[in-house]
Amino acid sequence: MTRVRQLTIVAVLSALSFILMFFAMPIIPGADFLQLDLSILPILVALELFGLKQASLVLLLRSLLKLVLNNQGVSTMIGLPMNMLAVFVFILVLALVWRKKDSYVQYFLAGGLATLALTLAMVAMNYFYAIPLYAQFAGFDIGKIIGIGTYLQAMILPFNLVSGVVYTISFGLVWALMKPLVKAYAE
Repeated sequence: MTRVRQLTIVAVLSALSFILMFFAMPIIPGADFLQLDLSILPILVALELFGLKQASLVLLLRSLLKLVLNNQGVSTMIGLPMNMLAVFVFILVLALVWRKKDSYVQYFLAGGLATLALTLAMVAMNYFYAIPLYAQFAGFDIGKIIGIGTYLQAMILPFNLVSGVVYTISFGLVWALMKPLVKAYAE
């Protein structure tokens, strides 16, 4: 595949990922700000087609589009770096464990480990980064409202576990459907 074609596909996947960010939905009752979107799917397609470097580029371009075209102030400035880290941790672990083996067992093992890594990273990021910044800049102190421990255990932990499982299953389905098309296109 030529470099121009590869960059074109990366650009298209970045735009598609950005568009998918608009279709976010809350999955934890009482925490409407924790929203699941499937913008990771084009990033995972880039990971499978080209590798970690290009998948990271799709993530970066998607995030820049969000910052420039759909910035929502404090929410974006605090939430977007967390989202970028969450997605990067997920794709990194998936890339390291799966290593493009044509095995669904290996894929789901990698997806499970990526989900655990994503969850641990987001619990730490919420504790050390998001909770203090939201309290300082948005006047939203979750520690005073329900308590930090309760927030992390009842909202952050299940949200990220469910997100990782959804990402793993949905990409498994997408890739199974795309694999014949990609093989035909690559020839």
